Amino acid sequence: MSENTRTATISTTHTQPSVIRAAIAPDNTDEMQTAVSGSQVETTIARETTGGLQATVDDYLVNLGVAVSVATSCTQHSRPTTNQSD
Repeated sequence: MSENTRTATISTTHTQPSVIRAAIAPDNTDEMQTAVSGSQVETTIARETTGGLQATVDDYLVNLGVAVSVATSCTQHSRPTTNQSD
């Protein structure tokens, strides 16, 4: 990183942080580092320009929102399968 690099760190709390990290990881760029610590997902983004940083943060937040929605939906709708005979 150069001395002019701008950075942002986003820390969010989740009941399934490793699931969220796995869901957002494919969209991370080389300038992004994501880690899990306890119930926290922390992503640090580094970009050379303020505009680039803002755009990457915006994209990350959209991806994070989708990941949380999908994880929540899957958790709410997953039930054990039972065999019922007629």
